[in-house]
Amino acid sequence: MGSFEEDELLKMVRDFIESSESPSPTSSNTLSLAHQSTYLMTLQEILRRVIESEAEVVEKVKMHLRNMGSAGEPPNLNKCMVARLKMDGFEASLCKSSWVTTFGRPAVFQFTGDYEYIDVMMKDGEDGKPTRLIVDMDFRSQFELARPTPTYRDLTNTLPSIFVGTEGKLNQIISLLCSAAKQSLKQSGLHIPPWRKASYMQSKWLSEDCKKVSVLPNREVSIDKDEDEAKSTNSGGCSSTNINKWAPPAVKPRGRVVGGGSALSSQFSKMGINCC
Repeated sequence: MGSFEEDELLKMVRDFIESSESPSPTSSNTLSLAHQSTYLMTLQEILRRVIESEAEVVEKVKMHLRNMGSAGEPPNLNKCMVARLKMDGFEASLCKSSWVTTFGRPAVFQFTGDYEYIDVMMKDGEDGKPTRLIVDMDFRSQFELARPTPTYRDLTNTLPSIFVGTEGKLNQIISLLCSAAKQSLKQSGLHIPPWRKASYMQSKWLSEDCKKVSVLPNREVSIDKDEDEAKSTNSGGCSSTNINKWAPPAVKPRGRVVGGGSALSSQFSKMGINCC
């Protein structure tokens, strides 16, 4: 997506949010219906615009998830996905953000948050600068509300469960969904909680206090099956190979001595011993 198209889309989102927060004297029902359709159309337009690097990373992430399907998702899915993306040649990192947000007038409430996600640096920018892609393996649930309106439920259902996109695209989605969440809660007679405001949501992925954790590539994908099974027990569930249960080796039955005691009698007779 070109910078001009991004600027135009960002302006459209900003204008729409400002208009929804400052309603005109027209009928509230008519305005609400107009906003409902515009919310969904705007979100669909944001998600429809996919750059080449986003499509490339999405394809790899989905492929790795399919390979993990037989064994189920490992408990440290983000770490495992970073390792596999590195094996694919991507500059991927595990990011852990933390922040403190203050609310209230005067500022009397503080909320401390932390979050974990993946970022991938793609060197495909038109100006030669790397493009930072955010990868979130559980994106949709971050925007869900306990008692959403049908309109807001449609919006969250439109969101992908796995998000791969630029910081600009993510910021547009956050602004749009937080504005819609405010309208949804207002219709239910509720106030928007601090952890659903745009500033708090932006801190999850766009906080300046972000620590990148080192993750080594998952090298068991290139070794033989026996070594792969042995390493998968120590890889935190990153291997997609199923480990077979150990079974003892088969024991060959011993041959029976035919003739029983008569064989001994023949040997004794050769020695001149009468055993009868």
